[in-house]
Amino acid sequence: MSFAFNARMYSVNASAKADWKTLMAWVVQRAGLDWQALDHDAPAPLSALWARDDLGMAMMCGLPFALSRPRPRLIAAPVPAPQRYGGRPVYFTDFVVRADAPCRRLEDTFDGVLGYTIPESMSGGVAPYHHLAPLRDARGRRLFADVVGDLLNGRGVIEAVASGRVDVGTLDSYYLDLLRQHDPAFAASVRVVASTRAEPIPPLVATAAVSERQLGALRDALRATGAAPEIAPLMQRLLLAGFAIVDAQDYDHLADMAGARIEAFALL
Repeated sequence: MSFAFNARMYSVNASAKADWKTLMAWVVQRAGLDWQALDHDAPAPLSALWARDDLGMAMMCGLPFALSRPRPRLIAAPVPAPQRYGGRPVYFTDFVVRADAPCRRLEDTFDGVLGYTIPESMSGGVAPYHHLAPLRDARGRRLFADVVGDLLNGRGVIEAVASGRVDVGTLDSYYLDLLRQHDPAFAASVRVVASTRAEPIPPLVATAAVSERQLGALRDALRATGAAPEIAPLMQRLLLAGFAIVDAQDYDHLADMAGARIEAFALL
């Protein structure tokens, strides 16, 4: 049976999407699988993509993965190449302000407007809430005059910050790194003033009924990406050191963190 593959989460622009599609096609071919690329571009909701039952390999936010019952089959997780990731399959939430803003610290944005992506986002909502809540408690009053949500994705956050609609926004750090690589002028419109702690990066999962043989072949092919000379330029453009085989239990605590729903942002 032919399944689909997709990397919408980190397809930050057309060139990144093309690179992801090429990389995934290489992985699928090396694994000996006759699967096809599936387009699911914004503004189509990611939740609709993850609800499909024919995904042989797709990137999925760690929070929906942790909350899913039953969970999709975990395949592997990307290992970003930049030094800050320490060779681990992790990422951060970066708090960004406009490049020319006077703010130097996150605290300088307090009493302004905070922007985030969507309620079910780990990097866009839940992780920054957990970072900000202790600061609110220490301050003894609200941190922000207003909170603006539903900015959809990282591009929406940057546009809102750059236009002055919000004073500070929350961004997936790897998404921002990829934007710096593939759309540097756009990425340069914001800069980072703070970051959350590291969390497990969105993994590659299968919602389709992949066999153990197919799963093993996919993992072998993904492990091979870090040393395959024919795709080295591709890996460099996607800022990837390779892929790691991770444990589903690594994501369990994200479900616990989700107990602080995004509505709690109204208290910040």
